[in-house]
Amino acid sequence: MTIGKNLLAYPTKEEAMDEISTVSDADESAINGIITYANYHSIITGVERTWQYGGFPQPDGTFWYYREPNAAVVVEGERLRVTAKLSRSHDQVQILDNAKNMFFSTRTFTPPENGEIVFEWEQKARCMGTAAHDLYDGFISVNLLDFTTGAALDFFVCNEIITTVYAILPFPGVPMLPDKELSDKPKYFCDFDELPIETSLGQLHRYRISYHRGKDEVAYGVDGREVARYKDVPIKLNGFAIALGLMTEKTIEHGKSVSVHGQTLIGEWGKFTITTTKE
Repeated sequence: MTIGKNLLAYPTKEEAMDEISTVSDADESAINGIITYANYHSIITGVERTWQYGGFPQPDGTFWYYREPNAAVVVEGERLRVTAKLSRSHDQVQILDNAKNMFFSTRTFTPPENGEIVFEWEQKARCMGTAAHDLYDGFISVNLLDFTTGAALDFFVCNEIITTVYAILPFPGVPMLPDKELSDKPKYFCDFDELPIETSLGQLHRYRISYHRGKDEVAYGVDGREVARYKDVPIKLNGFAIALGLMTEKTIEHGKSVSVHGQTLIGEWGKFTITTTKE
């Protein structure tokens, strides 16, 4: 089954694992060329679906969907706008508390074995009722997620802050990575880099994330300028699902979520251009 088939029927633990593996199946037709990916209409119609509600399995075997029940979804051509007053939270699992409404692409994009894959798109963020100068109180995201390794390459954007995210995380339902006893770096990590870029509520920017599998490098760009680069990525990344999120990032305190206090988030995304180059 796929995540989007029945939002009211929670899958079993086995079905939840199937859902994650379905999203992570590689699509070889994306290799060595340029494609565009949008079809946001399918979120509403369900026809030839290219996006579905995301989420992860819970410890009790049920599935947690990233779905704000009162979110308004508007599609204008090849642009998607989602508006939601935040209401959902999770008191036990941090990664389930963070994303409030999130769509996963139904397709995974595979990097060439020794080459590069590049994702480019336009995005706007409007965050109301959030704490000033506190990105983590509410933001709009694009997340490139590798469900085989737990890698996440992201941009987080709120009214006045743009942040790159470079992470390898223990996603629920994803096998743990083997530990390297002599490694001088953590196995799991998340690096938020708040950029010295001026931006404002609703300002349009063009974003770029690239991953070179042969060189083990990740690079981030905003409006045609490289803003961050990571070398020596410690594991090979195998393929990316695209996630579009309304999110917070507030640590659960004393067994209670503190992430929701009436914020309203509006995210807007254009089509994605994905370029792969073999070497």
